[in-house]
Amino acid sequence: MSVFNPRVHQHMMRNFAFDNARSNWFASPGVGKTSAGYEIFSELKLFGEANRMLVLAPKRVAETVWVQEKNKWLESFGHLSVAACVGTPAQRLAALRSTPDILTINYENIDWLLEQYQHHWPFDMIFADEVTRVKGLRVSFQRKKRKDGTYGQEYITGQGSSRAKALASVAHTKVRRWIGATGSPAPNGLVDTWALAWFVDGGRGLGNSFKAFTDRWFRATPGSSREQQRFEPLPYAADQIHRILAKTSITIDARDYFDIAQPVEHHIMVDLPPKARKQYDEMQKELFTWIEDHPLEAFSAGTKAMKCLQLASGSVIYDTDGKNWAPVHDEKIEALKSIVEETNGAPLLVAYQFVADKERILKAFPQAKSLDRNSDATIREFQDGKLPMLVVHPAGAGHGLDLQENCWIMVDYSSGFNLEYDEQVIERIGPTRQAQSGKKRAVFRYRIVARGTIEETAVIPRLKSKASVQDALKVAMKRR
Repeated sequence: MSVFNPRVHQHMMRNFAFDNARSNWFASPGVGKTSAGYEIFSELKLFGEANRMLVLAPKRVAETVWVQEKNKWLESFGHLSVAACVGTPAQRLAALRSTPDILTINYENIDWLLEQYQHHWPFDMIFADEVTRVKGLRVSFQRKKRKDGTYGQEYITGQGSSRAKALASVAHTKVRRWIGATGSPAPNGLVDTWALAWFVDGGRGLGNSFKAFTDRWFRATPGSSREQQRFEPLPYAADQIHRILAKTSITIDARDYFDIAQPVEHHIMVDLPPKARKQYDEMQKELFTWIEDHPLEAFSAGTKAMKCLQLASGSVIYDTDGKNWAPVHDEKIEALKSIVEETNGAPLLVAYQFVADKERILKAFPQAKSLDRNSDATIREFQDGKLPMLVVHPAGAGHGLDLQENCWIMVDYSSGFNLEYDEQVIERIGPTRQAQSGKKRAVFRYRIVARGTIEETAVIPRLKSKASVQDALKVAMKRR
C-alpha cells in the first residue's frame, strides 16, 4: 500500500476543480488524470460537497484502470468503493446494486444507465474521461411560453448523437460537479469545442445552440450541404473561442512537466480470459495444450517461451510450417481499439512480433496498412498524415526510417526479447527525430502487456535490465 502524493500539475488540476464546480481539463496522456480525479472526489466527499461520482470512459479504462488506480493508492483511496458497470446486463445491474461511491461505465451504455435510474439519478458528480466522445451534442435549453406571455421551466431540445443527448438530460439538472478530460479537445477543429463547453456552462460561453455557435464564428465551406455540413473558422474565431474556453478550462501539457527527451511509456495491462488462461498454464507447465482441434506441443524451453508469447498476444501458430494460426483471445485487439479511441484518431505506429498479430490488427482496423507491399507509397501516405495507423515489425522498421512528421504515439501490440529492435523502432518517431524536425512535443509509447504471462514476468524486465547494462557500458566508454 502507498500514499498518493500529488505532483505539481496534479495540484493545479485539483485546485482548478475546487475553484470551478464545472470545468474541462485539456491534459496530455500520462499526467495522472485518474489519481487526480480520486483525490478531488475524496476531498469533496469528505466535506459533503459530493456524494457519488459517475466516471464515463472508454471501455478498457472503465473496466480496469480506475479499479487498478485505487489499488495502487490504497492508503489514500481505499475507503472509497468502486464498481465497473461493464459487461453483460446482469453484470452491469450487479454493479448498480452495489451502490458504490464511484461507478465507472463506458460511453456506449449511457442510454442504458439512464433507463435504469429514470427519475432517481444518484450521481451529483461526473468525471467524463475522453469527453470528446460526446462532441456530437446538438441541443439547447428552451423555455415554454405560457398564454400570459411568461415563460415556464427550462427544457432541452435538439438533435445530436444519442449518447450525448441522453447525457445532456442530466448533466445540468441533476449533476452539480463536472470534469471533462481529454488530451485532444479539437480533433476535427474548433467546431468540436462547442459540446465540451456546453456540458460545463450550458451554452453561456459559446452559444446556447450549435447553430448560434457556428453562425457567430464559422462559415460554411464550398460544397457543404444541410445534410453534410462543413465549417471553417472566421479569422477572429480562434482567439475569441480560446479566451472564452480559458475561463472554465485548464491545459496540462506533458512537455511542461516531463523530460520530453525520453518517450513517456505506459503499460496497458490486459487479463487473459479463463479459457486462454487455461491454455497458457498448460503450455507453461506441461508443454502441451489444445488450440481449437489442433494439438500444440513445445519440445524445448525456447519453443515454449515463443508459444507462451503467442498465447499472450492472442493467437498461436499450430503447425510446423508456421503458416497456420488460430485465435485465442481478443483482449489485445480490444485494448488497441481503446487506445485508438483515447488518442482521438491521432496517427499511430503499431509494432507487432508475430504474423498472426499483424493479420488480426489489419482485419480489426481496415484503414491501417503494413509495410509489406508498396512500402515507399505507404510511408509517404503515413508521413503526409493520410494514414491513421502504420503496422510494422521492429526488425523491418529499424534504421533509416523517418516517420515522425505527423506521428508521436507508438503502440507495442506485443513485445519481444530483442533490445536493439525494441530501441530502434521507437526511434522512428522518437524525441531525437521530433527535435530534428523542429517539433517540441512529447513522444508516447503504449505497451499492451498480458498480465501474469511471460510477457510481463520475463520480456519487459529483461528489456529493462539489458537497457541498464547497455547504458552503463556507454557511460564507461565515454569516460574512457
